[in-house]
Amino acid sequence: MTETEIRTKRIYERASASDGTRVLVDRLWPRGVSRASAAVDVWLADIAPSAALRTWFHHDPARFSSFRTCYQQELDDNPAAVDSMLALMKPGRLTLLYAAHDLQHNHAIVLADYLQRRLQAEGEGGVAKKRPVPAETEVVGHER
Repeated sequence: MTETEIRTKRIYERASASDGTRVLVDRLWPRGVSRASAAVDVWLADIAPSAALRTWFHHDPARFSSFRTCYQQELDDNPAAVDSMLALMKPGRLTLLYAAHDLQHNHAIVLADYLQRRLQAEGEGGVAKKRPVPAETEVVGHER
């Protein structure tokens, strides 16, 4: 595999070797999930939607289109968080973990699409430029 394949998966699903790098993209740690059992490689809370946007959306499918637009704008306005995520991109699979119940209307879906478009825009065959992971990024179980 020469490109980064971005997938989404609920944190409550069993971890698999085929997940590749597992990145939790929720602002809050999921209820009922221990850090040991989550098998999370990196937790990037700052890339999640703002508390205000999350509260407004409230996982209402009727608001998803507007939520998508607003969240993409938040991502555009938060280059440090996006760069932290892009720094994790390498050939192979990247799995974005989230806690939402709705598999089709959640921020991880929007984020995966956003990142895929960023990778294509960089025009490097699907692999982003290597960027250092900022010091404030919580890296779980991996060296920097």
